[in-house]
Amino acid sequence: MLDSGDLRKGLKLQFEGDPYVIVQFEFVKPGKGQALYKCKLKNMITGAQFDRTFRSGEKFNEADLEEHQMEYLYYDGESYCFMNTSNYEQEFLNADGVGDAKELLKENTVLDMLFFEGRPIGLTLPNFVELEITHTDPWAKGDTASGDSKPATVETGYELQVPTFVEEGERIKIDTRTGQYVERVKR
Repeated sequence: MLDSGDLRKGLKLQFEGDPYVIVQFEFVKPGKGQALYKCKLKNMITGAQFDRTFRSGEKFNEADLEEHQMEYLYYDGESYCFMNTSNYEQEFLNADGVGDAKELLKENTVLDMLFFEGRPIGLTLPNFVELEITHTDPWAKGDTASGDSKPATVETGYELQVPTFVEEGERIKIDTRTGQYVERVKR
């Protein structure tokens, strides 16, 4: 059980039956009366945000969150299948549950999945993934109209800008936090 004095930025709590994370936090002590805790809460399931003010002495439950290491297995056309690497149980998420991560998700990728009361609510890809370029235009010397980068498509269908020296069939490292090219990977 948490007290309002425990509130701080980044704290995860259960409020009105859903898990929330405190995005912004401000402590206000008026001249007289109770102290106030002004918080901006973000719903960890829907992503909705709202402001809420709490008074000192209010009690909260900690969010029942667990994180498990999962391996992405396959996509069956409707849902994405993940396997828990410790007990081999499978979980299925729809496209909304996977979100933007599906653009960089390749079979056998090990990632962290967040669970609330036993239900998967989100996933976190590793910081870097290695993918093969399936399509990019060849670069011609003297072609300066496009600058020092060119568009490329990787094996998952994700499109990004790569340096002009990167060719089709090469493997590259991509930062999953920004979605940008990092470096070529030697085989």
